[in-house]
Amino acid sequence: MSSTPPPQALTKQPGTDEHALDDGALGWLRALGPRGRRAFAGAFGGYALDSYDYFTLPLSMVALAAYFGLDSGQTGLFTTVTLVVSAVGGAVAGVVADRVGRVRALMITVITYAVFTVACGFAPNYETLLVFRALQGLGFGGEWAVGAILVAEYASARHRGRTLGAVQSSWAVGWALAAIVYTLVFSFAGADLAWRIMFWTGALPALLVIWMRRRVHDAPEAAAVREQSAQKGSFTAIFKPGLLRTTVFAGLLSTGVQGGYYTLATWVPTYLKTDRGLSVVGTGGYLTFLISGAFLGYLTGGYLTDRLGRKRNIWLFALLSAVCILAYANIPHGANTLLLVLGFPLGFCMSAIFSGFGSYLSELYPTAVRGTGQGFTYNTGRAVGAVFPTTVGFLADSWGVGGALVLGAIGYGIAALALLGLPETRGKELA
Repeated sequence: MSSTPPPQALTKQPGTDEHALDDGALGWLRALGPRGRRAFAGAFGGYALDSYDYFTLPLSMVALAAYFGLDSGQTGLFTTVTLVVSAVGGAVAGVVADRVGRVRALMITVITYAVFTVACGFAPNYETLLVFRALQGLGFGGEWAVGAILVAEYASARHRGRTLGAVQSSWAVGWALAAIVYTLVFSFAGADLAWRIMFWTGALPALLVIWMRRRVHDAPEAAAVREQSAQKGSFTAIFKPGLLRTTVFAGLLSTGVQGGYYTLATWVPTYLKTDRGLSVVGTGGYLTFLISGAFLGYLTGGYLTDRLGRKRNIWLFALLSAVCILAYANIPHGANTLLLVLGFPLGFCMSAIFSGFGSYLSELYPTAVRGTGQGFTYNTGRAVGAVFPTTVGFLADSWGVGGALVLGAIGYGIAALALLGLPETRGKELA
């Protein structure tokens, strides 16, 4: 059934057409118009390949630990440096997006993460791999924020949650592709070579950049507003009295959600192989349930963020995600069927909470500093949230990976509290 949006949501937005108010299953896609749909395709592909390149590391973690003789703390540091440096990349990409345009900034981020993912495959030692992975974080950090803003400025207020939720679902697509490639590569190549091959396949995003350069453009009306502003791309503007509160609480919200998420994304593959004793193929099978739940969670969360509002959607799935983590980490040994089944709701909840992020953060900032604000808060959350997976790594030797995973639930509690300092933005116009 369709819902009645706030009155201001009925205003036509940049890039919409005569189908803008269609509430059918694909009404949000038709409402984008031809240029908006190309922007959607570029952002969807960029984020899917961003996800693919990110997951080459967690899926190869056990092989890397064996090859370089690493302990859990050292392997956890891979994720930490990626996420910490991503804060720098995200902040820089946001400023660049406000100054030179969304599409140009998007292409720069995609090229950056692709180049350094491939470089990881040539690393001769742990220290070099750590540096390359950190540099990969520069592009990884900026891609989502820039792509989300590009699409948000084409989307109508009525459909923005669903539209950005669909873009967010591409993370699950990239994750699934990485899991498939991992299963094939590690089944047919020795572990010492397989992890290198995984990183080398990270060259795929170069093809997307060639297409985007010719076919994707910024939303005209939003670009005009941005160009006319004297404050465009001003980093200090997001810390001035009018936006300081928003910046602080949005950064805290991002920290909590991403701390919980990356704890799971980083350590579940290792948990399945070490604590639960699953094979490569077995791990891939269990991840299928987790990723399938994630994909549907992104789409469902996007729909609910338009129906319930941005804050209610995040509150709901923060609670459910925390419950699922605690249940998943405490399943008795021998009950692997239950572990398989519970992977679906776990993936669903921890992804549905992200669906409102693209629309919510875009709506919290004015056009001139939208890239700067979203890039900074989203990626600062990544950097600070990186403490969670590293802490799991250091605790895993004494608590076990499963026991340490419960720290992810704390992140979702932080996110729920952060919402108390932020406004509801459902139905807000952007240009």
